[in-house]
Amino acid sequence: MSQELIGEPPGRFTPREEIVNVFEMEAVARRKLSGSVYSAIAGSNRKAFDRITFRPRMLVNVTGLDLTTELFGEKLFAPILLGPMADQKQFHPEGELACVRGASAAKTLMVVSSRSSYPLQEIIAQSKAPLWYQMYPESDETAARSRVHDAIRLGCKAVCLTVGGAGTRIDWTGIDRLRQGIRAPFLLKGIMSAEEAREAVRKGVDGLVVSNHGAMLAAGLAEPIEMLPAIVDTVGAKVPVLVDGSFRRGTDVLKALALGARGVLVGRPAMWGLAAYGSEGVQTVLEMLQSELARDMGLSGKLNIRALDRSLVKIHRR
Repeated sequence: MSQELIGEPPGRFTPREEIVNVFEMEAVARRKLSGSVYSAIAGSNRKAFDRITFRPRMLVNVTGLDLTTELFGEKLFAPILLGPMADQKQFHPEGELACVRGASAAKTLMVVSSRSSYPLQEIIAQSKAPLWYQMYPESDETAARSRVHDAIRLGCKAVCLTVGGAGTRIDWTGIDRLRQGIRAPFLLKGIMSAEEAREAVRKGVDGLVVSNHGAMLAAGLAEPIEMLPAIVDTVGAKVPVLVDGSFRRGTDVLKALALGARGVLVGRPAMWGLAAYGSEGVQTVLEMLQSELARDMGLSGKLNIRALDRSLVKIHRR
């Protein structure tokens, strides 16, 4: 075979039904997007996942395997959430509208960014699954509180405040002012230390998302999954701890759940699906991760999410 025929011919894209994993979805998205747009959702840091291995149980009957979990009184099909991503129209003309349809079809909760390219009410109108609202600290606190209250009134079930990233600095006084009058679960996204987690719980925050904001990997920060065990140990059962950061396989999700996460947020892979095939691509990415998680739980001898604990994994030091 000549070298020119290796891989996809120019102008031909793999049919969605032939995609077998998230990495193949990324390859299609890379070809469909301009280099500058693709760079916003490119790459991942996989080294931390590679240092975690499994210790499965054999001879366990896993008939009736169950992925369901509960967060803030809401029963979810699986502990895999679609994380917040801003300005999705740059990846696909329908942006968040297509994304929320894909998430709904996959029975997945979507976290909607306050920096979406479509109005929140239009996104909510397309959804058939629960939504959370994600926001950033703003200098105009009155306007920010107003938007949060509007999101809750429109049907968002929880509020997620991103802290610690570039341009999102805020202190506890500001957080307390922002939370005033909010009658919905309030989470902080961007927690990366046990000390921050302890203070958040002391202040009455309802949930945490362990995250280093992705784009800050070059700054040499630890990966979220590396910090997850210490944060879970600090928080205990007081509030749910979620995590994001380079999740690409069902085994990645299973490792996080075994280390104590109550859920995993997936962002860039869903954008790859959106760019590649629109709403159906988003659905495909989420359903692939759900299927992989179910397979990997079965192979590990774990019947449901409640059965997962640290006995399943071993963390190897560098």
